[in-house]
Amino acid sequence: MATNNRIASIDIMRGLTLVLMLFVNDLYMPGVPTWLGHRPADFDGMGLADWVFPGFLFMVGMAIPFSIGKRISNSEDTFAISKHILKRTISLLIIGVLMLNSGRVNPELTGIGKNLWAILMYLGVFLTWNKYPENDKKYFTFLGLRLLGIATLVILVLKFQSGKLENNGSLITSWWGILGLIGWGYLVAAFVYLAARDNILNTVVAFLFFLAFNILSGLNLLNVLNPVKPIFGVIIEGNVPLIVISGLLTSLIMRKLSETSSSKTVLTIVSLGVLSIAAGFFLRKWFIISKIHATPSWGLICNGISMLLFTLLYLITDVAKHIRWASFLKPAGENSLTTYLAPDILYYLIWSTGLPVLIYKQSEIPLVVIAGSLIWALLMVQLTALLVKFNIKLKL
Repeated sequence: MATNNRIASIDIMRGLTLVLMLFVNDLYMPGVPTWLGHRPADFDGMGLADWVFPGFLFMVGMAIPFSIGKRISNSEDTFAISKHILKRTISLLIIGVLMLNSGRVNPELTGIGKNLWAILMYLGVFLTWNKYPENDKKYFTFLGLRLLGIATLVILVLKFQSGKLENNGSLITSWWGILGLIGWGYLVAAFVYLAARDNILNTVVAFLFFLAFNILSGLNLLNVLNPVKPIFGVIIEGNVPLIVISGLLTSLIMRKLSETSSSKTVLTIVSLGVLSIAAGFFLRKWFIISKIHATPSWGLICNGISMLLFTLLYLITDVAKHIRWASFLKPAGENSLTTYLAPDILYYLIWSTGLPVLIYKQSEIPLVVIAGSLIWALLMVQLTALLVKFNIKLKL
């Protein structure tokens, strides 16, 4: 059965991965140490930035038994839960594709500048998916704001032109964007949990199934599925689902063992983390460690790192009860989508106005650049806290 008690380490690690995501996304400047950034596609290795996204995917999986499990405990039927899963997935895919195409806007053909199109797009997203207060007196006001958001997005999509041949210059799905990848991973893992519930063995089978898909795809042995790859490629390649399911599996193990012994929980997850890293290096004989190519060696090593880091945070926060130090991560941990998207509006406003806000990016001193990006990431978490106070928070 699902528990309604929040696991502090889950929120804290989700908040930490988001802060690191904002940090590395802001860090693309000359002179920054290569180990902090993304490694090239054909480079056999990884930097900090190559772990951050799979680290967040892992946390998406860890949250599923609690979010879906709560709905099951509240006696929601399978059809209702399935609708919820599909609604969240479709929302993530839509936002992901819009973000992906924001950099492809041709101002002359679209009639709207690239920065303005992106700003209006993000405002439309916030108006559409904001979690408005449950106030019957303002029901029609909130409904009007949501409809305004939908209308804004529809108009932007209809006006969109890239000036490129692909899709006649209209929107493309391509790799679906970061949120799109999260959406596909969530879709698979959520239905795996809905089918297997708290059965660890069945969840392991699902993990091994997508690991096999990832290996076969990397060996080009799944070309027979090429016709459906433009839509279902993320699932067919297996890498994103296996990472999210790994988080799901870790959560199931933690919930089962922590009821009787925290030491067993720690030992089991640490052992799995070490095993996952070892398996990743074993597969390195056939697959380089590459985020861009989404290799199984990279995925397994990232899973292992996530397991070990989560175990450390679990020991500190849920076992030793030292939580106050992580209070600065709370807004990001509890409002992850808002934290991820809100900074982009500021970026486009800064680029549109030319205001010298990001002056640290002009420095030739790596330490100044790194410190500037870290401060930016932490300020964006506080921005989320401020937005939440004004009832601005995204909920899919």
